[in-house]
Amino acid sequence: MAMVGVVAASNYLVQFPFHPFGLQDLLTWGAFTYPMAFLVTDLTNRKFGPKVARLIVLVGFALAVVLSIWLATPRIAIASGTAFMVAQMLDVFIFNRLRQDAWWKAPLTSSFLGSTLDTIIFFGIAFSVQFAILDTGFGMTPDGFPTDHAPLLGVATAEAPRWISWAIGDYLVKMLVSLIMLAPYKVLRGRVDALAPSA
Repeated sequence: MAMVGVVAASNYLVQFPFHPFGLQDLLTWGAFTYPMAFLVTDLTNRKFGPKVARLIVLVGFALAVVLSIWLATPRIAIASGTAFMVAQMLDVFIFNRLRQDAWWKAPLTSSFLGSTLDTIIFFGIAFSVQFAILDTGFGMTPDGFPTDHAPLLGVATAEAPRWISWAIGDYLVKMLVSLIMLAPYKVLRGRVDALAPSA
């Protein structure tokens, strides 16, 4: 259920620019919640192995897509589902390969690489003009704000669609949160390992 909550909240929050500190051209609120999905996947993989971790990803994917269709636009739901599935499966694979290395290596490497792929897939589908048909096909008018041009990263003289700056900002926040999530991972890893036998 933790996975479903993280993904559904992120799919809803990604629609809202992060206005504090004038960062609306750089970030959405979803950038702060989504990286927690990697923590859930990594702890599951650590305790129960890749088979159960993949099952959690599949269940989380199915439930999150249903909730996302209700909370977000079809384009956001499709982009999120696709990015989530591919990125989380990559995370499971990489984590499992590195699980015997230093305690921090598997969660950090798998989260970094999974987040990179997730950002590319999600923003490429969710906000690019080429995929607007996903919303218009359902009779919805796409919001023009993400595709409006604004200074790149909110400060550059060059302009680009806002979603490109959001993708860059989102990615940078994911990298920062991945580093921060090492602390709860280390604590929770010890607690998870102390429970029933591991995979």
